Amino acid sequence: MADTLDSRPHAFSIKLWPPSLPTRQALIERITNNLSSKTIFTEKYGSLTREQAMENAKRIEDVAFSTANQQFEREPDGDGGLAVQLYAKECSKLILEILKKGPVAKVATKESVSEEAASPRETFFDISKGKRAFIEAEEAEELLKPLKEPGNAYTKICFSNRSFGLGAARVAEPILASLKDQLKEVDLSDFVAGRPEVEALEVMNIFSDALQGCILSSLNLSENALGEKGVRAFGTLLKSQSSLEELYLMNDGISKEAAQAVSELIPSTDNLRVLQFHNNMTGDEGAVAIAEVVKRSPLLENFRCSSTRVGTEGGIVLSEALEHCTHMEKLDLRDNMFGTEAGVSLSKTLSSFKHLTELYLSYLNLEDEGTIAIANALKESASPIEVLEMAGNDITVEAASAITACVATKQQLSKLNLSENELKDEGCVQIAKSIEDDHSKLQYIDMSTNYIRRAGARALAHVVVKKEGFKMLNIDGNIISEEGIEEVKEIFKKSPELLGALDENDPDGEEGEDDEEDEEDEENEANGNGELESKLKNLEVNQDD
Repeated sequence: MADTLDSRPHAFSIKLWPPSLPTRQALIERITNNLSSKTIFTEKYGSLTREQAMENAKRIEDVAFSTANQQFEREPDGDGGLAVQLYAKECSKLILEILKKGPVAKVATKESVSEEAASPRETFFDISKGKRAFIEAEEAEELLKPLKEPGNAYTKICFSNRSFGLGAARVAEPILASLKDQLKEVDLSDFVAGRPEVEALEVMNIFSDALQGCILSSLNLSENALGEKGVRAFGTLLKSQSSLEELYLMNDGISKEAAQAVSELIPSTDNLRVLQFHNNMTGDEGAVAIAEVVKRSPLLENFRCSSTRVGTEGGIVLSEALEHCTHMEKLDLRDNMFGTEAGVSLSKTLSSFKHLTELYLSYLNLEDEGTIAIANALKESASPIEVLEMAGNDITVEAASAITACVATKQQLSKLNLSENELKDEGCVQIAKSIEDDHSKLQYIDMSTNYIRRAGARALAHVVVKKEGFKMLNIDGNIISEEGIEEVKEIFKKSPELLGALDENDPDGEEGEDDEEDEEDEENEANGNGELESKLKNLEVNQDD
């Protein structure tokens, strides 16, 4: 099934994960130094020899990378920021665990120190690495051997990216059944790829029966083209889950009937914090079923229902259901067909949220009416918004004042994406003005494909270039004159890496008008007149300051 969200032509895409090999090697060297050189921690607990430190550093980095990579694979459309944070956190935790063993570890217990660093591996069993491949009985026997070891402490398993046939499933069945009392997280995403439907459904039944009764906190069944038959094949497992905190059903062919089956089969979602339905064919009727699940999930913090073919009716029902989720932190409804009416309905829900940090509302056909309602609601809400995306919504300058008033109140904002709209220079200037003061955490702005000319581009450039910690301005795909491009590049001459590519800019867009506007700008500046230049006056800065 095509991923309709990713198929859109987005010019702005910054990925922080995975780190390059040189970056990983540099981190190993830093960990080695932290374990072997003089620091406040080695003074307190003792240090390791250089050889011991290097050996343990490699293990620590490998474990931390594996843990962080799992986080990133759960949210592949993110920028990798959460994975990077987890990577650093895991490294710090494991370094401290090694040092707390004391100086004795550097002479007498080299093996135990290394084993201690690698101990997180004992709780996570993962066969998803490497090439996608079919698994039959013989290979399954070999791959799953660690799960059969007496006294193992595995609480999390990932069988993703390997396609289980009937023989392999029958090998796995008694092994998984023996782990029922200890498993907490199960990832069966993409585990029957390429199998005939009859075989795939039987494999699902086998796994469902084997895992029935596990008290899981997280279950990932994504990328399996489940449909209603697949959902019901997992019925035994789903019916036994009353403590789920995370449920992933992405790219699963979740139709109206399949969504109804999900709502019917899960007995309780009282503890559910994460629910993700990205890239399905749910539609309005399916959205009604999903809304019932949402209503029963008062602790929901992270809800993703992007690219699910939901229209106005379904959008309104979902918006009303979300009113019950007062703990919401991350909401992703991108790439649906909500329209203005559903946008207005959603705004009423957003006004009541107090903890929302990430909001993804691109490609919802919100237009000015829906956008203004949402912007006004966010402005009045207490939510500390960090990420706001409203690309591709046919937003014009009519909504600019509402957006700027909203943005001005959100001092935690780190990323603003308003690409593929029609805000033009006037809207761009207003937005630049709204972020001129404070907004110290701002890192990314995407205003690409907005019919922006020289004046708007210059306004944004002058404001963001002086923000400490800023990382990227994307103004590609606009109609900035060649002179305007040169002027913007001059503004960024000391930090060119902060300016995105301009390959799609069309300096000849609406031929002739840009040149006339540039001449008018210069005349207005000289005379002290002109509404646009008066708005820009306070934005001018000296790059040499």
